[in-house]
Amino acid sequence: MFLPEPQVRIWLCTTPTDMRKSFDGLSALIVSRLQEDPASGQLFVFINRRKTHLKILYFDGAGFCIWFKRLEQGQFHIRTTAEVKQLFDWTQLKLLLEGLEVKKIRQYKRFSTALSREASKIARHETDSEPPRKRALDAR
Repeated sequence: MFLPEPQVRIWLCTTPTDMRKSFDGLSALIVSRLQEDPASGQLFVFINRRKTHLKILYFDGAGFCIWFKRLEQGQFHIRTTAEVKQLFDWTQLKLLLEGLEVKKIRQYKRFSTALSREASKIARHETDSEPPRKRALDAR
């Protein structure tokens, strides 16, 4: 697995790409379709129509590198947008490569102690005449 720096920009090409393309073909797509500079040090992610192959092209300072992944089962899950390119961060790329898709995040209720319940009551009633810190100490 390659590990780019965290501050590197990652661009996903949202239109399907012919996976027979190599360095020159993908560089031409970056210039013509994504309107970016392929030698900028950014990562460019391409996925085929069936969403089973993924290529990442990047320039490491000395030359171009291609990272390629072919799935034996399943597909890469990407959300389709009307835009030609989509900005990703390292976490989103890692989730894409691992086959994880975050659709909905839900916060479940957790156990709370009497002290934390009292603290939340204090936070809600700070307009009372007594200072909140004194009430918290008296509650113990």
